[in-house]
Formats: sequence, structure tokens, C-alpha cells
Amino acid sequence: MDGDHLEALDSSSEALHSEVTMVVTGEPPGSLEEELEEEEEEETAPEVIDYLSLLDVLRVSTIMEDVIDQLSILGYIIPVPYERKQSISQKASHEKPSAVSSTRKLSLPLSEMKQRGQDLILKKPTRQTIINLETLKKIQNDRQYFSDVIATAMKEMQDFGSFKSLLEALGRERDNRMNFHEAITREEKGRRQIKFLQRQLIDVKKERQVQVQNGNEYIAHLKDQLQEMKAKTNLENLYMKRNTELQISQTQKKCSRAEEHLLEEIEKLRMKTEEENRVHTEIELFLKKEQQIREYEQVIIEDRLEKEKMRKKKQQDDLELKSIVKLQAWWRGTVVRREIGSFKMPRKEKEDIKDSKGKEKEKRRGKK
Repeated sequence: MDGDHLEALDSSSEALHSEVTMVVTGEPPGSLEEELEEEEEEETAPEVIDYLSLLDVLRVSTIMEDVIDQLSILGYIIPVPYERKQSISQKASHEKPSAVSSTRKLSLPLSEMKQRGQDLILKKPTRQTIINLETLKKIQNDRQYFSDVIATAMKEMQDFGSFKSLLEALGRERDNRMNFHEAITREEKGRRQIKFLQRQLIDVKKERQVQVQNGNEYIAHLKDQLQEMKAKTNLENLYMKRNTELQISQTQKKCSRAEEHLLEEIEKLRMKTEEENRVHTEIELFLKKEQQIREYEQVIIEDRLEKEKMRKKKQQDDLELKSIVKLQAWWRGTVVRREIGSFKMPRKEKEDIKDSKGKEKEKRRGKK
């Protein structure tokens, strides 16, 4: 077992040195990604198999652990900027338990390999060792991403016997690349459009300059016209001012005359109003007296009518009384003459009565 483990370490160290020399010599970092993608595609070729046998799982897990170890060693060997060392060490501390156990077993040879890699890098020419900071960041990010994907796939394979997460990661990476190419295409189109718009902007600026020059000439022409208009306007204002003052003086004279005439008319109307008020007051007093006189006359008439009614009533009463007295006297005379009841007159008295009646009849005839 120890011999097999040492042989695996030697083979992994040789592969690691070959990869390190490839990165340092300036070969594009995309080749490493392509090789890893080809290895992953070869490993995930039997996609139709949902679950692997225990033996296959152990084989593939061993290969994946070897790949994780190589990626970890690559992370230690690649020169990292000072500000990124702390973040990478924190990420390395969160790796899967299997990867951590394997790195602990290789702690001693890792330090030696790291020292060898750094010595090898220092021995290379300056032109080959200077790598762009962005490129180093991309290499570290890609290495960490591959390590996380392989660790997740290995854990899934050990737990469930499948590697769907690896296929999903490949699909996501393929989609990301497509999106990246589309973004590049859009950026190229945007640059072409920007160039076209810049040319249009230059043309528009030239047109604007011509327009500004024409506008300045037109403004100068308008300024000349403005000066002429100002002089003409000053003369017109002076003439209008004098004409207005003359019209104002004439209007004031006319207004003063009209005011005097109106004052006279007002005075006449005031006197006439006073006269009308006086006449109106006298008429009111006369009408009041006339009303009082009419009221007095009406009272007098009513009093006279009342008195006349009382007089006529008194006459009527007197006449009725006389008639009643006469009727009583006639009735008494008739009773006596006829000797009705207990009333009887002597003979002589009867003759006297007849004579008196004859005389009365003669008198009445004489009056008629």
C-alpha cells in the first residue's frame, strides 16, 4: 500500500510539474480548462447509467481525489498576490473532508514541491514569469471552481452512486460560455455602433459649427437693425411724448370747462331738488290736512245720520204712542157709546158726545 501511494504521489507530482511549466511558459490558460473538460466529458460519457456499482464508485472517487489533490497543489504553487492569499486560504479551509484528508497526507511533499515550483519560476526569464494580475485571478477562480465541482460530484457519487451534479455543472458552464460569447458579440456590435455614432457626432458638430457661424452673422445683422430701431424708437418716443403732453393739456382744459359746467348743473339741480322737496312737503301737509278734514266730515256725517236715525225713531215712537193712545181712546169711546159691559152714560152726555162728533167731522171736512 505504501508503494502504491508513493507511485501515485510521483505520478501526480510529474503531472503537476508539467501543468506548472505549461502555465508559467505563457501557454494560454484555456488549454488546462479544455483538458479538464475533456476528462470530465470522458468520465461522464455513460450518462445513461443512473447508478454506478461500488467498484466503479471507488475507482472514480480515487481519480477525483487525485484531481482535487493536483488542483490544491496547483493553488499552492501558482504565485498569488498578497491581497488574495488570505481569501484563498479561507476558501481552502472549507474544502470537502476527503480533499482535506488527502492534503494532510501530502503535507510534507507539498512544501517541497511548492519550494521547487517557486525556484523554477525564479530561474525562468523575466518575460516568461511576469503574468497579468487578472489572469492569475482568473486561474485561481477557475481552479477553485473545478475543485468545488469535483468535490461535490465525488460526494454525490459516494452517497448516491450518481454524478448528476457534474453534468449540471457542465451544462451551466456551457450556458455561461454561450452567454459570454453573446456578450462579446453584443459588445462588438456596440463598438461598431459607437464608432458610427461618433462619426455622426463629428458631422453634427460640423453642421452645428456652420449653424453657429450663420447664427452669429445673423445676430450681428439683427444688432445693426436693433440700433437703427432704437434710434427710430427714441425719435418716435420724443414725438409721442410731446404730442401726449399737448393732448393732456387740451384735455385738462376741456375737463375743467366741463367740470365748471357740471358744477353749475349740479347747483341748479340742487336748488330744483330743494324746491321739489319743499313742494313735496307742502303737498304732504296739505294731503294730511285734507285727509283729516275728510275724516272729520265723515265723522260729522255719521253723527248726523245717527242723530237723524234717532230723531226718526223718536218720531216713530211718538207716532206709535199717539196711535196707541188714540186707539185706546177710540176703544174706550166705543165701549162707552155702545155701553159694552158695565160702562153706561146718561142721555145728556150721549147727545153732547154726538154733537161733539159732528163738529169734529165738519172741521175735518173744512180742512180737507
